[in-house]
Amino acid sequence: MPQNIYDNDAFFEGYMRIRERACNANDLIVDPAVNKHLPDLNGKTVLDLGCGYGKKCVDFANRGARSVLGIDISEKMLSLAKEKCSDKKITYLRLDMNAIDKIEQRFDFIYSGLAFHYVEDFDRLIGNIFNLLNPGGILLFVQEHPIITATIGGGHWNKDEKGERVSYTFSNYNQPGVRSNFWIVDNVIKYHRTMGEIVTTLAKKGFFIELMEEPAPEKEVVEKYPVFKEDFLKPDFLMIRARKIRV
Repeated sequence: MPQNIYDNDAFFEGYMRIRERACNANDLIVDPAVNKHLPDLNGKTVLDLGCGYGKKCVDFANRGARSVLGIDISEKMLSLAKEKCSDKKITYLRLDMNAIDKIEQRFDFIYSGLAFHYVEDFDRLIGNIFNLLNPGGILLFVQEHPIITATIGGGHWNKDEKGERVSYTFSNYNQPGVRSNFWIVDNVIKYHRTMGEIVTTLAKKGFFIELMEEPAPEKEVVEKYPVFKEDFLKPDFLMIRARKIRV
């Protein structure tokens, strides 16, 4: 069983405080980038892997999806999703991403937002996703960028004489595997993979990569929240859109 950090009370409360702030990267960087590259969802079947409290599930339903299945390992997240993000077209299911091969339904579109870096066996995950997609179906996911996941113990910023951040130092890039770092609480388990491993795994499983992007904030976001200037020094996120091309 993988770590279920989102059911840790301190982590859950800290995470929700971040999400409730107006200045948060999910709303200001990730979502705008994702929304630019969503396929037409009208009448489509959708699976959201690591759906959290269901915000994107509602978005997919509002975009015309015929049905949306949101899965997550966290009871706290799913409880909030059912309370705040319910819709007659949405079903929420508590399920580990390692066990999605148990799902009998097939999907036109599979999405995952900032969850793949919690999965140890990426090869198995992508194989299972391929099997769950209808022919020509699309996978779109965002994860923490490999530059962020790389360093054992976490990377660090370098500052100039004025105390301003000017560069970022990371290491251990070509050492894939488990990472235990501090994020909100101690000992949050994530998994590092190189860009090459991610792309090659997708290709070998039968996906055609349509897009690979490292989302950055728009000009108006940086003007309103200057802290996001740092995202031009290093990428925080990796987004890939891939299509199932082999049956």
